[in-house]
Amino acid sequence: MAKKLRKMLGDVNAPSTVALKRLIETQSKATICSWYLGYAEANILPIFERRCPKDDRARNALNAARGYLDGSVKFPVVKHIILNECHAAARELDADPAAQAAARACGQGAAVVHTLSHALGIYFYGAAAIAYDRIGTNATDQAYHAIAEEVCTDLAASLRAVAVKDEPNPANIKWTC
Repeated sequence: MAKKLRKMLGDVNAPSTVALKRLIETQSKATICSWYLGYAEANILPIFERRCPKDDRARNALNAARGYLDGSVKFPVVKHIILNECHAAARELDADPAAQAAARACGQGAAVVHTLSHALGIYFYGAAAIAYDRIGTNATDQAYHAIAEEVCTDLAASLRAVAVKDEPNPANIKWTC
């Protein structure tokens, strides 16, 4: 019997995840959104686009979110693109878990402009996308865990690189995980 793949990797209770959450909480909504979108564009979107080269739905979601942040796109448009394009792409990709997880991570990235608690989606779905892309779907749990920890460390480093020291308006996030 084939091993059931997890749609997300990482441990919400791991010290590294808790530290990432606490770091996110020190930043403003604008910084969190910019960081997430930048990380998704640089590290997750390329996985999706390499595996689905003719599919622009994940990119559309990230672009719409950027448009929302700069005031050129209304949120109902972003929401429509997230649900009816990006997440629809993910639902169609059961045969490619790396592309599916990448689409979900991009969808969560677009949604973070509205609900900051989606900010951990880049970690959980992004770790799955990176792991399945890098080592496939038949690796050990230990190998997946190691990659998830690596992604969490990378995310924290990338946020620290753009973090505003002593941010006067840190976001108030109600985590649901």
